[in-house]
Amino acid sequence: MTRFKTAAAAIALMAALAAPLSAQAHRRWILPSSTVLSGADAWIGIDGGISNQVFVADHAAMRFDNVKVTAPDGSTVAPEHLMQGQYRSTFDIHLTQPGTYKIANASAGMMVTWTLNGTPGRWRGPAAEMAANVPAGATDVVGAPFANRIETFATLGEPTTTVFQPTGVGIELVPVTHPTDVVAGEAATFQLIRENQPMADTEVTIARGGIRYRDNPDEMTVKTDAEGKFTVTWPEAGMYWINTAWRAGGPAPEGMGRGGPPVASASYVAVFEVLP
Repeated sequence: MTRFKTAAAAIALMAALAAPLSAQAHRRWILPSSTVLSGADAWIGIDGGISNQVFVADHAAMRFDNVKVTAPDGSTVAPEHLMQGQYRSTFDIHLTQPGTYKIANASAGMMVTWTLNGTPGRWRGPAAEMAANVPAGATDVVGAPFANRIETFATLGEPTTTVFQPTGVGIELVPVTHPTDVVAGEAATFQLIRENQPMADTEVTIARGGIRYRDNPDEMTVKTDAEGKFTVTWPEAGMYWINTAWRAGGPAPEGMGRGGPPVASASYVAVFEVLP
């Protein structure tokens, strides 16, 4: 028991030391009520939040202005019963086609800073609207692209792969193992790409939900290989949050600050349900 307590204290200390890179950064997530379903049709609910701990709605609701649900045949499914609360947002999806659906909340555009008559200015929005939003006479204009993607997947009946076609924008996940066919104790492999190019030697953070009910944060970090692939063996069943980020000039964690001139950046979050 003494050794156990000592080990637990060491883990807690390590988690505290790592806090500036992970625990203190607000984490963005979408959480499906289920990802593996059967029958002719089914409903699932999606929660979304921005929080200190994954899947714990304690900070802010996620805006779903850019959410897109892609059906197995490539068509778009409209979210239903959309609601935004204080700490989380939610909507439902009616699955009527057999196969795998992608639920994504993605945004991309430009961040721009400038100086006008000695006063700094800042704007963020679609790249096509940048020129119209930088005032005439502005100096020290600096612009940089951003792309952020948060997604999860659900399968009705047999899994399909149609929804995994890359868009070429920002960071995306290309499954080697199907994301709705992941099981505790078994290895699963995925590839990360950015602008359709493999993300080699990139850190990926993986955290299991349910931290409110245990002392161990149950978080791990893996690295991609030369092809942008990484493999993880799920220690237990549950919902898992997977995150990576890229920033020109060096890596940046989820929740990176906005101080200073803009720098090209991209972030990616996926949520998988690992079954027993």
